[in-house]
This record gives sequence, C-alpha cells and structure tokens, in this order.
Amino acid sequence: MLVYMIRRLTQSLLVMAVMALIVFIGVFAIGNPVDMMISPDATQAEMQAAIARLGLDKPLWEQFFVFLGNLVRGDLGTSFVHNEPAMRLILDRFPATMELALFAMLIAVFVGIPLGIIAGLRSDSAAGRGIMVGSIFGFSLPNFWQGLMLIMLFAVVLGWLPAGGRGETVDLWGVPVSFLTWDGLTHLLLPAINIALYKTALVIRLARAGTREVMMMDYVKFARAKGLRPRRVILVHMLKNILIPVVTVLGLELGNVIAFAVVTETVFAWPGMGKLLIDSIVNLDRPVIVAYLMLTVFVFILINFIVDLAYSMIDPRVRLTETRA
Repeated sequence: MLVYMIRRLTQSLLVMAVMALIVFIGVFAIGNPVDMMISPDATQAEMQAAIARLGLDKPLWEQFFVFLGNLVRGDLGTSFVHNEPAMRLILDRFPATMELALFAMLIAVFVGIPLGIIAGLRSDSAAGRGIMVGSIFGFSLPNFWQGLMLIMLFAVVLGWLPAGGRGETVDLWGVPVSFLTWDGLTHLLLPAINIALYKTALVIRLARAGTREVMMMDYVKFARAKGLRPRRVILVHMLKNILIPVVTVLGLELGNVIAFAVVTETVFAWPGMGKLLIDSIVNLDRPVIVAYLMLTVFVFILINFIVDLAYSMIDPRVRLTETRA
C-alpha cells in the first residue's frame, strides 16, 4: 500500500509541474492587461511605469522562473483589479463552490444509485423503463435552461424557494457554510439540483450497467441459491462491485463540478469562483486566472488520488497489481 501511495504522489507532482508550465504559457503569453487597466489617454511614461510595476517588462523566461518561485511559496501574485492576493480572492469564493459541488454530488449518489439498481433489477418493468427515460432527459437538457426552468417553477410560480444568492451562512471550523441554516439550505437546493440532474442521470446509467453485469455472476447466483434475502444479496454481495465504476467516475465528475460550475453559479447568482473567473478573464486579471487554474489542477489531482485510494480499498486487486508492477 505504501509503494502504491508513493507512486501516485510522484505522478501527481509531475502532473502539477507540467500543468504549471501549460498555465503559464496559456495565460502569461497572451494579451496585455495594461491595455485594460490604463486609460487610453495615459502617457507613454505612465504605461511603462504600470508595466514595470506589474513585472511585465521582464523577458518571458524570467517571468516564468519568478512564477515558479512564487508558486512554491504559495504566492500567486496580487490581483491587478482588486489589489488583493489572488489566492485569497479565490479561497474566499472556494467554500461556496465546494459546498455546492458536494451537495449536488450527494444528491446524485443517494438518488442515482438506488434508481440505477432498480432499473437494473427490473429492466423490463414500467419502473425500470421510466427511470431510463428520465435519465435521458437528465443528459439532454441544457444546464442553463434547466436552471431557468427551476427558477421559474419553484421560485416564481410556486414561490417555495429563493431564485438566487447564498442566503444566511454560519462558520463551521472557520469556513462559512450555508447548509446548516434553513435560509442557506433553501438557497442551496435549486443550484444543487440543477447540477445534480446530469450527474444523477450518469450515476443511474453506471449503476444500472453494473447491476446488470453483477447479477449474472456466479457468486450472486450462489447467494440467491442459499436462500439469502434479496436485500442482503444486493447490499452485501452486489453493491461493492457496483460502486467501483461509480466511485471512479464520480471522483472525476466532482472535479468537473468544482471547476466548471460557472453556468450554474451565474444563473443562480451563487457567489462562487465561477463569477470571479469570468470577470477576471474579461479584465485580463492574470494572477486571479492563474490562481483559479492552479487551485483547480490541485483539486483534480487530490480528488484523483483519493479516488485511487478508495478504488484500491473497494477492490484490493488494484493495490496488489500496482505493487507487483
């Protein structure tokens, strides 16, 4: 297990280094933020002073080594627009995005897995077919359109839930969260459901395919032949193997939700990282863009590492294979 973890950590550090190079080339080598920050009427001396203050007068290779040194220290620069540390701006918005992503994934897991198992066990029944038809809608409907329809139905027509914002928050270990207050929870539901619809459809498909495959295995047939109750057969003998592909895919999907919840955060005015990223791209606020991308890369790597460990705990053969290799 230790060899397995060391190998994964080494791979993660290598990926982080490669992504740092890609992020630098993709962000620092494109555009000139001074054009967005300085008045068109500014003199050439004022332009040169602004360029020198931002460190943009140095050669690109020198800027890259400065960037690497700052990255190792956790300093990703100061926002050109807000005049605050870029990482602080991102981390201030990160809890809201993380809370939304985790809540959406919990909905997808606790709704999608039972429905997927039912659809797999009763594939020819009306319930099984209805579940699969519903999953098609979950895949097909555009995310922004779903959000607008949810607002129209639950906020405008029925008036049950608020249309946007985060609502009241409380500190949990120094981190502001909204799910611990009723007002915050009502604000959280609609954007979380909007994200969860696609993820739930994905989990249903994975759980159904896993159920159809596992139910034909000899050990499941033997368990049924021994007279075990159907619930015990499903929960003890089938569920672990069904979860293997679900855990793998959901780990990657969690990273996608954290990184690409921009549309949902915009539609529901959710104060996460997405809106800040859009504003920073418009203003060419390079430090904030870089801080967002590097944090996203780190989150993806961390989630993949956790998924690898969870995968090896669910299926020990993975750990043994990697160790022997």
